[in-house]
Amino acid sequence: ALGFQIIKGFFDTMPKELDEAALLDGCTRWQIFTKITLPLSKPIIIYQILTSFTAPWVDFIFAKVICRANADQYTVAIGLWRMLEKEYIDNWYTSFAAGAVLISIPIAILFLKLQKYYVNGMAGAVKG
Repeated sequence: ALGFQIIKGFFDTMPKELDEAALLDGCTRWQIFTKITLPLSKPIIIYQILTSFTAPWVDFIFAKVICRANADQYTVAIGLWRMLEKEYIDNWYTSFAAGAVLISIPIAILFLKLQKYYVNGMAGAVKG
């Protein structure tokens, strides 16, 4: 729901003059969407992809409530947290550190692959 509100706010800030100019040039509504609106909204779409991926990837509280004591259903975050409990910390601390790095690798790769869309979207469309 939060992502929907953020995207809606982004689309509300897009200037109506772009749509009007495209209509005057003879574009249909579908062409306006695919050739103007969608390319301009790449940064917010990429943002939503990144947050939609990282939120469940590192979610802790919700997964902890659902999984409770079922160790075979633990998410990565809960498994790493269990390594830091008092009776396991001496044996598992280096494994915890390695696991934390391994969790961050897919997120970092996804961000590095998609960051060019952020930069391209910062240019803007209407000059005034």
